[in-house]
Amino acid sequence: MSGTLYGIGVGPGDPELLTVKAFRRLKEAHVIAYPKKQRGSKSYAQQIIEAYFSPAEKEMIGLVFPMTKNMDVLTEKWNETAEAIWEQLSTGRDVAFVTEGDPLLYSTFIHLMKIMKERYPNVTIEIVPGVSSVNAAAARLQIPLADGDEQVAIIPARDDYEAMKKALEDHDCVVFLKVAKVMGMMIRLLREQNLLQNAAVVTKVTSKEEIIWNIEQLEGVELEYLTLLVVRK
Repeated sequence: MSGTLYGIGVGPGDPELLTVKAFRRLKEAHVIAYPKKQRGSKSYAQQIIEAYFSPAEKEMIGLVFPMTKNMDVLTEKWNETAEAIWEQLSTGRDVAFVTEGDPLLYSTFIHLMKIMKERYPNVTIEIVPGVSSVNAAAARLQIPLADGDEQVAIIPARDDYEAMKKALEDHDCVVFLKVAKVMGMMIRLLREQNLLQNAAVVTKVTSKEEIIWNIEQLEGVELEYLTLLVVRK
């Protein structure tokens, strides 16, 4: 019989936010696989689990996921990734694929799971949920996401002023992910909607590199990719 593929959320950055089940599955798995952008680079998810596991005691495989929109390149790399994982599973070895946050919330694992099911329909997959950056940011900032009948939205920020404005109008609380590239526009929008005082920005929440920003001082600042914005009306 083939091994099991585990999609494991390892949390937003703080190794102590790894769940007990995630730790057990990682410890039991024969192989830990992690995504990385290019050869030689260190995965954020890999950094999180380094507090508990090292290549000296556990076989680890870094799988390259290039940052490109070229579908030919992406298809080739995804197929290589699926084959590398199946090579392990087909010999009966369990593979734990780690991802920051939760495996089914804007995660690399979502596409991997789809490809594995298409190419190897008999593969056994188990998902271990993780603490997302959304929950972690709410906790660190002490901002309630929703109470009673309130509505909360998780929105990938994009360069579309009207769409971002509508998200704010339609919900009591909005968490904007991937906000770094459009922070200037978002600050302008929040100022025009008189919501600047209701907003908070955090980078790499709960990690050693965490930064909680003063949003008033962010115009023109180059932010890291793992930055999110929370707005509660």
